[in-house]
Amino acid sequence: MSDQLPPLAALRVFESAARHLNFTRAAAELGMTQAAVSYQIRVLEERVGAPLFLRQPRQLALTETGERLAPGIIEAFQLIRQTFAASRQKAQTVLTISVVQTFASKWLVDHIGEFQLNYPDIAVRFDVSEELVDFNRSEVDVAIRSGKGDWPGLVSHQLIRADFAPLFSPELAPQVHEPSDILKLHRIGPHDPWWKLWFAAAGIDDVPGQDGPELRVDSQFLEGNLALAGQGAAILTPAFFLRELELGRLVQPFPLVCAGSFGYWLAYPHARRNAPHIRAFRDWIVSRVPKVPDPDANGVVVPMEA
Repeated sequence: MSDQLPPLAALRVFESAARHLNFTRAAAELGMTQAAVSYQIRVLEERVGAPLFLRQPRQLALTETGERLAPGIIEAFQLIRQTFAASRQKAQTVLTISVVQTFASKWLVDHIGEFQLNYPDIAVRFDVSEELVDFNRSEVDVAIRSGKGDWPGLVSHQLIRADFAPLFSPELAPQVHEPSDILKLHRIGPHDPWWKLWFAAAGIDDVPGQDGPELRVDSQFLEGNLALAGQGAAILTPAFFLRELELGRLVQPFPLVCAGSFGYWLAYPHARRNAPHIRAFRDWIVSRVPKVPDPDANGVVVPMEA
């Protein structure tokens, strides 16, 4: 077809050579050899059907045909550069975070304002979802997910280990004097394996079932809200409910906390690890999340000093 574009590589080489009027400088700019530059110019000359440069000793000049082509092609590549730079700048000033509901609701929304104060040029957008994000098919920059942090191709930083202990509203506290008394309460999510693990660590191996209808929820955020409403005892990660514990809206009746086998992690593609907005968020959140003590040999977390 007569209107078919010539090879983009040849146009790119011509644009650089026409600006510099020097094949050696064009080669250096494009990371090519001078022979490769000459070859691409010949390709374009064959497509145009006329010479584009006058090759004179110690001097390079555009032919009449080259003079006609150069302004439009140089302007086109300049527009491409400006468009790409603008898009890149926008991509680096909007941070899209894919995050599970529990972490978003129980930690991130309470602290993200501090990040925005420290980095006012970075706009933050949340994508609250329980689904694993495909970084190759979305505009998500970083993800906060629960798991073991072993996702292929991703850099992962553990934020909060999913430790667990029973929590409930203070209205229920008078009924509980020792760990076995919790069995008398309505347990939210009674089939959660964390219950048996915690009771075993408390020396209670026989954990009976629970009478009555069972309400199953799929996040600590919802279980915590039920506990706050006095609906029973929930097995939760105390680090997510520090404010409620401090205000007395929830109580942790015993210092026994078990170490979870998974945690909440910040993850992002290895190839994007040096993007300024990702690096800024990583450094901030890793330094900001609450530090928890390591478990002992029995998987029990020794409480930190107040």
